[in-house]
Amino acid sequence: MQEMIRAKAIELLENGTVDRVLGWKAGEFFYDLTPAVFTSREEIEKELVFSDFSGANLSKYLIRESRKDGKVAAFLKPCDTYSFNQLLKEHRIWRDRVYVVGVACDGMCDVEKLRAAGAKGILKVTQDGGNLKIDTLYGERTMPRGEALAERCAHCKSRRLVACDEKLGEDGEVSEDCGRFDQVAALEAMTPDERFAFWRGELSRCIRCNACRDVCPACTCEKCVFDNPGSGIAQKAAANSFEENMFHIIRAFHVAGRCTDCGECSRVCPQHIPLHLLNRKFIKDINEFYGVYQSGADTETRPPLTNFEKDDCEPSVVYERGGKES
Repeated sequence: MQEMIRAKAIELLENGTVDRVLGWKAGEFFYDLTPAVFTSREEIEKELVFSDFSGANLSKYLIRESRKDGKVAAFLKPCDTYSFNQLLKEHRIWRDRVYVVGVACDGMCDVEKLRAAGAKGILKVTQDGGNLKIDTLYGERTMPRGEALAERCAHCKSRRLVACDEKLGEDGEVSEDCGRFDQVAALEAMTPDERFAFWRGELSRCIRCNACRDVCPACTCEKCVFDNPGSGIAQKAAANSFEENMFHIIRAFHVAGRCTDCGECSRVCPQHIPLHLLNRKFIKDINEFYGVYQSGADTETRPPLTNFEKDDCEPSVVYERGGKES
């Protein structure tokens, strides 16, 4: 796929369709791929990378890129296209300045899962059939690729490209039973004290680096309240457990009904906090109270929380899980 992407990027540049390309390049380590813009064949041939670790969702970077002169080509995976659609719906991307190449994807890998399986000093990872061949300082190891998938990919909601100008590879399908709400259901089954202890244990590790906010395609405010120097909480570590809790809870409420469940918040968290579970809780509640809704599936449907129906659930009514009571 990497060679297909490079060839397509060069073709789009040289035939004048676009004047720059948004893709991935290697960071400090081979598994540390980062979004990058390329403007020449030489840059693409030398630096553009697509691998099992091209997990970064490129859609948010199109907010700024689409406001520049000219046109940008963007290589988007299926989950990225949901975020792209949602940003279009919110008028955050200028569609006529973006050429989207949809890239078929069978999941991205998480290097932390390789380490958890005992792989230390990892030098290189390559696919070998359904396995990963892992070259390390201490020899070679193999691991089933399915066991190395990132959490969001192991429970992928859809491998269908919902927005693109052309596709590379075979399009996938929406997964009706991906198990992405299993952990949420397990949390709901806990007692209130158990849930509080779980989230205190997770959120207490937060260092307020703002990586989750910065990478989130649903966090696109021109000025974030947490950057307001008059708020008393701008750009600093939490002073107490209340601030630790409220930062993430407020952010989850902010993206409720708009989060596409791309999992970027958890992917970039240096403390490995499962932030996606907060968002999935709201997605699960919306599905059960208002009917199944997937943000970013299209650019027309109004989100349940911004659309009024006469049979909408009311705050004063307790509803059974699984749908509204008649």
